[in-house]
Amino acid sequence: MSLGSNALVADASNEASATSAGSLKTPTTSWRRRERWLALGAVAPAFLIVAGFMVYPVAFALYISFTKTNGLTFEWRGLDNYTKLLTDPIVHQVFLVNLKFLISVPLVIFAALIVSVLLFERIRGWKLYRVIFFLPNVLSVAVIGIMFRNAFGHYGTVNSFIVALGGEPIDFFTNGGYAIFVIIMALVWSGFGYQALLLLSGLTAIDPTVFEAAAIDGAGWWKRLWHITMPNIRAVLGFVFIINVLYTFSSLFGFIFVMTAGGPGYETTTIDYLVYLKAFEPRNIGEGAALAVMLFVFIGILTIIQNKAFKLGREDES
Repeated sequence: MSLGSNALVADASNEASATSAGSLKTPTTSWRRRERWLALGAVAPAFLIVAGFMVYPVAFALYISFTKTNGLTFEWRGLDNYTKLLTDPIVHQVFLVNLKFLISVPLVIFAALIVSVLLFERIRGWKLYRVIFFLPNVLSVAVIGIMFRNAFGHYGTVNSFIVALGGEPIDFFTNGGYAIFVIIMALVWSGFGYQALLLLSGLTAIDPTVFEAAAIDGAGWWKRLWHITMPNIRAVLGFVFIINVLYTFSSLFGFIFVMTAGGPGYETTTIDYLVYLKAFEPRNIGEGAALAVMLFVFIGILTIIQNKAFKLGREDES
């Protein structure tokens, strides 16, 4: 009898504990559901704004890329705009011009790397230098373009200096090679400060005792740079490299518009500037939209390839 009564008591206690656990679990589950709905409600306004100002224009641009339109009338053309662009020699020429501007990527990264390392080592006046180096990034592209256009103009500061040294003035913007050189200089000058801050953020994550141990072992500045600094900021370097390559293909419009207007001929015209020319000069917005879609797809593929090349988002196996 005692064993049976003990079993009954144990069963009753188990049922009571299960009931109490269930009663505790239900409010928790309902609270989680309520929390989820609150989170969705908080995100919904931002999602609607993004959908309204980004998704809809992108979808509409995709639609008009299959049409011939001046913005008022639409004539369905199917893939005609795409086939025409793929066989257009001007598009091929402009793509090669964009490849030339890729020279700016290693230059701006090298300048940013040297500056970031010097700032990380806190050379004398490093706080002031950090502000000065970042200052060009505050200026608009139009202002920077006008500055360099005036400086390298026929009667600009650079030619005045050349004449003072006994040389002949150079028409930088009537020669495609010289014009690309000036634009690349503007890209490097305007971008290296921001890239330096990105690299500096990666440097601050490195244990300073590693540098101290290397210095004690006799490693010079360049050895520390190549064997300690570079491997430890590989992910940040990869990110900086990717955003610079994408910038070269998608964000040079302001520099080209202000400095050269794509000239002489198409020698400094980039793909994003050609989108503008195709869309608004002959007033065929559909062809410009098709080129923009092609650029969007190309940038997406290029980003995936670069992510895999740098293995971003993966933990280092070491």
